[in-house]
Amino acid sequence: MSKCEQCIVREFSSLKALNKDELIQLSDCKTSYTIKKGETIFEEGENVNGIYCIKDGICKLTKLSPNGKDQIIKLVKKGELLGQRSMISEEPVNLSAVALEDMQVCFIPKSDIMGYFDKNNQFSMNVMRTICSDLKDSDDHMVSLAQKTVKERLAETLLYLEETFGKSSDGSLNVQLSREELSGMIGTATESCIRLLSDFKKLGLIELNGKKIVLKDSSKLKRISE
Repeated sequence: MSKCEQCIVREFSSLKALNKDELIQLSDCKTSYTIKKGETIFEEGENVNGIYCIKDGICKLTKLSPNGKDQIIKLVKKGELLGQRSMISEEPVNLSAVALEDMQVCFIPKSDIMGYFDKNNQFSMNVMRTICSDLKDSDDHMVSLAQKTVKERLAETLLYLEETFGKSSDGSLNVQLSREELSGMIGTATESCIRLLSDFKKLGLIELNGKKIVLKDSSKLKRISE
């Protein structure tokens, strides 16, 4: 089991503000897990009572809509933390987290991390900034859903996926989503998403190979997204 002070992913989250002694303490109280692709880390309405640090892998944060379809709110990657907001608000989590690929995560109990809020101002500020940033992203996403067409949202999402996760060696997006998951991100029916992907392919904007998507003309996709 790797120690927090030696773990590079801590540099990408609020934990970067903790000093060596604090990180050593953290190592003693964390639990490390392997989460298999498709497994749930936590479910909407659950009391998590701590935070998860993503050491490796990607998960989706989803909200169940009234029609029973999962709306993907955000994708979370290596180096990010899960559960910060509900830990502070002392409320159950309002989203579910599901692994999109095999993941390595560490769980830090609330009782062990809350003490750092009193002792380490920079840590408190980092957590608050992260929550504010998530809130801003949520606002932007809501405006996009309300004001953009499905076509514009698909173009915007494909660009976001490339920018956030990069490309694989074959040039395809470095995150594999099913057509249903992609439609869950843009807030439309799976059939509409498949139809639009086909349209984008005919226009030479993307290439499709099974689940893999290659962006061929990012500048045109950007123009569509705006």
